[in-house]
Amino acid sequence: MRSTSSQVATVKRYPAKASLIPELLEAARRLSGETPPDRNRVVDLMRVVSILVVVFGHWLMAAVTIRDGELVPGHLLELASWTHPLTWLAQVMPVFFFVGGFSNARSWRSARGRGEPYGSWLRARLRRLLTPVMPLLAVWTVGAWLALRLGLPWETLRLGSQVALVPTWFLAAYVVIVMLAPGFLAFWERVGWWSVAAGLALAGITDAVAIAGGVGWVGFLNYLFVWGTVHQLGYAWVDGKIDGRSKRLLLAVTGLLVTLLLVWAGPYPVAMVGLDTAEVTNSYPPRVTLAFLGLFQAGLVLLAEPALDRWARRPLAWFFVVAISVQIMTVYLWHLTAMVVVIGLSMLAGGWGMGIEPLTGTWWATRPLWFLVVGVVTAGLVALMRRFERPPPETRPAPPWWRPVLAAVLACGGLGLLAAIGIADGDGLNGIIVTLPFAGVVLGGVADLRRRPDRA
Repeated sequence: MRSTSSQVATVKRYPAKASLIPELLEAARRLSGETPPDRNRVVDLMRVVSILVVVFGHWLMAAVTIRDGELVPGHLLELASWTHPLTWLAQVMPVFFFVGGFSNARSWRSARGRGEPYGSWLRARLRRLLTPVMPLLAVWTVGAWLALRLGLPWETLRLGSQVALVPTWFLAAYVVIVMLAPGFLAFWERVGWWSVAAGLALAGITDAVAIAGGVGWVGFLNYLFVWGTVHQLGYAWVDGKIDGRSKRLLLAVTGLLVTLLLVWAGPYPVAMVGLDTAEVTNSYPPRVTLAFLGLFQAGLVLLAEPALDRWARRPLAWFFVVAISVQIMTVYLWHLTAMVVVIGLSMLAGGWGMGIEPLTGTWWATRPLWFLVVGVVTAGLVALMRRFERPPPETRPAPPWWRPVLAAVLACGGLGLLAAIGIADGDGLNGIIVTLPFAGVVLGGVADLRRRPDRA
């Protein structure tokens, strides 16, 4: 099957001249015709949609103002409780893990069928996932070091880095699920839907121990149980176990009703996005509510699949899906850094453009302009960094299984800690934490450090 990244060559070949629109349409038709007929275009579409919803959601949630030169943090969900029910659709990470299960099942089965070992398969997945994050960490590490020496308060730097590095938190969770995907798939192939039931039960038990039992750290096991369970739904999709409108409707209704019940009778808030003011949040760590929300959202996606597939088969629509897909990880990783840059520049300019009171009519009216400004900065960063999303073809022999596993463990540990505590504290740069992801990609063999022949 031809990969999405290889198809982008078609996207980039149209000339910049007066006949751009006809050439664009021709490129779109050619790309659509070259796409294998068995490719599930809805998977690519929903991956793009879920990430773009996260991007625009983060930008919208930032109800930040600058008054008298001081930054006043604000979060839309904390200022407007009426927005909380909207998060049942805006919290799309379950969709990302759902379509990830579909893709990883196909990828691992393909590798297994041609005799590719686990170590080689995992290294290839990590190259696509971890390579794009290395320049982000490098820029923030160098920038943080310079900022501290120029006298920037470490509290400000920590806040900015925590915001900018939020995407690495979910990337770390996804890498863990990918690392375990072959084992989870074997579990699915052996017991089927019982694997989903087991995941839901373990997620519920984990919540009971963490919330009712007061053992808070246990809740972080749900990064495995909740997201692993939603990932299993992708296996059910690829195996045709959720075919038919009645099954899909049952999945959606079950997920919705149980989520409603948990919120009504349990300790869970309505908002499916974490709030610092909430005693219990649904996303940090993920709760069983997100697992059932995943059932609901997966059911909705599958019910809409025929219509989505028809739309994605339109040449121009598929053209843009592919064009965005090949750089979507870069967009995801850099969109909050772009927002931090815009806010920082506004502070240097005396708060210009950011003195509007949140939730006022003027504030809502200026949101499109806010999206445009942050989007332009994001586009500039993506133009600089997107080449890291497409590493060169792998020519090395297969590694032992433990090397990419070591890479995943070290990288996920470092990324999770950076997102949680920031890049600096009162003692300066959190150097040891920063080095963990770099050590992972080097020691784990994800980075190819061999000397390459000069290109003509």
